[in-house]
Amino acid sequence: MKLLRTIRLDPSDTFVFERAAEPGEWAVSGAFVFWEADPAAFSGKARAAFRGGFLGVASLGWSTLVQIVEASEQNRAQVIETLAQQLLAHFGAPDLESAKTAAAEEVAFAASLCDHPKDTLVAVHRTHEDGAIREAFRTLHPRAGPKPLRAFAFLDVEGEEPAERVDLLGLSGEKRR
Repeated sequence: MKLLRTIRLDPSDTFVFERAAEPGEWAVSGAFVFWEADPAAFSGKARAAFRGGFLGVASLGWSTLVQIVEASEQNRAQVIETLAQQLLAHFGAPDLESAKTAAAEEVAFAASLCDHPKDTLVAVHRTHEDGAIREAFRTLHPRAGPKPLRAFAFLDVEGEEPAERVDLLGLSGEKRR
């Protein structure tokens, strides 16, 4: 089985998001975080998380990219348990049983994105249309076999290209030179 882990190819997540996920965390899409919010009211770092973040299960931090990795049944059970505890503690799940059911659905959805070779990177682009959250996923495949992961080692992109660009320097609060 394969699941998603956060990956950080550069330090940008640490200033793009209010809370960045730690590299190597198990991850899910995280769209549920925004279910009762008004995405039109988001700005800055909250908007960046909505538009292009995967949720790190342990930290509840965000990651721009996730990596498809091999996982055991024990890993899957651990991710479900951790996410269930987070849903109970931070998202108003009524009880542990309901939280585990919801967590299992989130992890199953994340696993459904892993129909690509190991080490493929996945990015998300979220929009809010007609009262619903829409997610489009892109995959980035390593050039010519396994190598150390660097930002420019990826060539092939599959999926929709986001129409909007993010000003990383502006989000960091630094002035342009």
